[in-house]
Amino acid sequence: NLHHLTHHHNLSAFILFSGAASTFGSAGQAHYAAANVFLDALAAHRTAHNLPATALGWGFWAERSEMTGHLDEIAMRRIARIGLAEMTSTEGLALFDAAVRADLPFVLPARLDPASLNEQARAGTLPAILRGLVRRPTRRVSPADGVQATGSSTLADRLAVMPEAERADLLLELVRSQVAGVLGHESATAVKPQQAFKELGFDSLAAVELRNRLMRATSLRLSATLAFDYPTPIALSRYLESELLSGEETLTDRLLSDLDGLESALSTLAPDEEARGRVLRRVQRILLKFDDGKASSDGMATVDQFDSASDDELFDFLDNGI
Repeated sequence: NLHHLTHHHNLSAFILFSGAASTFGSAGQAHYAAANVFLDALAAHRTAHNLPATALGWGFWAERSEMTGHLDEIAMRRIARIGLAEMTSTEGLALFDAAVRADLPFVLPARLDPASLNEQARAGTLPAILRGLVRRPTRRVSPADGVQATGSSTLADRLAVMPEAERADLLLELVRSQVAGVLGHESATAVKPQQAFKELGFDSLAAVELRNRLMRATSLRLSATLAFDYPTPIALSRYLESELLSGEETLTDRLLSDLDGLESALSTLAPDEEARGRVLRRVQRILLKFDDGKASSDGMATVDQFDSASDDELFDFLDNGI
């Protein structure tokens, strides 16, 4: 309306208060971001028609207003993760003067938080528009990332050869660290294994962010309702374990399969073949090595039994002794 009503006036300035949400986006404020984009576009439209216009994409003011007074702790953490730092009213007024003098259709008067930008750069989530401002460091891979520091093994590959207890601990730590990241906590210790996500302050936006983080860490396709379907870190970690190991052989499965193959191969060798004797001697050494301390007391007796055993007795030992 102001644009149309003042179209024929010789204005010296036409200032629009937009917001940084139109540039960076703002979780949970899609309507607000869209309204700001309209203001930015209106300024561009006026400039294209030789009319004065400047849209100011304000950052976050430390002094609360009716628009920002209701923001809770989680909302504030989301704003901080965008990379915006609070600015004082004095700083804001100085930025206003500088923006008007710039004589540009759009400016972004805001304070950026270098620590947050560096953290986003390390995580690979820094918005493209800011990548020229921050040197992207070499990413250090941690166990919570779901990948190994070296090699190309996937998380599922690592889990398949892990003892069950270690596997459960790794996945629980992965979930807790990602939940802590969503909520802005410095450490996963702030997230208790049995604590419900709703108690931690999760909403639908936090649930989607957690889903996205876990998809990057596990390479699984996960539902947006993941945090509601599995409402605690321990429940979610157990679900991830079942998904990551579905269709995957465990180490025990692989060993038993190998033994089946060994049994089948031995049955094809004649009793007097040298290769058969070499294989059986190797099996003897393996059995003695992993006999949980029994080898020292009755190892020689076991060797003697092998020497005098028949083929059927040897195969029976392989079937029942391992």
